[in-house]
Parts: sequence; structure tokens; C-alpha cells
Amino acid sequence: MKKRNIKKKSSQNNFSKLSVFQNQKYKFKKKCPLSGKGAPIVDYKNIKLLKKYISENGKIIPSRITSVSQKKQRDLSLSIRRARNLALI
Repeated sequence: MKKRNIKKKSSQNNFSKLSVFQNQKYKFKKKCPLSGKGAPIVDYKNIKLLKKYISENGKIIPSRITSVSQKKQRDLSLSIRRARNLALI
């Protein structure tokens, strides 16, 4: 009998090699929904828009969840506070 050199194929695929603690190469960042063409204007009078960025308890939802840019998040929080003071929300 002849001996053959047979290499064992690894049964792991690329996804099983990924770990929680490794760098996330496949992670992507969403674009800001309030900037760009056709984006709504952030204003304290636009209550329908402001309610999307407020939780059920009345707190402002952070930008890491809503993927709003830093500049727009400041404008958004300012307009939410103004609407609260005027009792629009």
C-alpha cells in the first residue's frame, strides 16, 4: 500500500473564527438621517419629528442609538428643550 499525504481541511469557516473581542471589520456606520438632501429641518415647532427622538418616558434618545451626527444631535436636543418649555410636547 502506498501512503498518501492527505491534508485535513479545517472545518471552521470565516464566521466561526470571529470573536466578540476582535476588531469588527464588518461593522458599518449608518448615515445621519437629519443631514443630506431632502432631510427634514430640525425646529422646535416640528413636533412630529421631535417625537421620533424622544423615548416613552420623555427622555432624549442618544445619538449612538439613532445614528444622528453630533451637530444635529445638539440642535435636536436644544429644540426638544424649547418645545418642552413651551408645552408643545
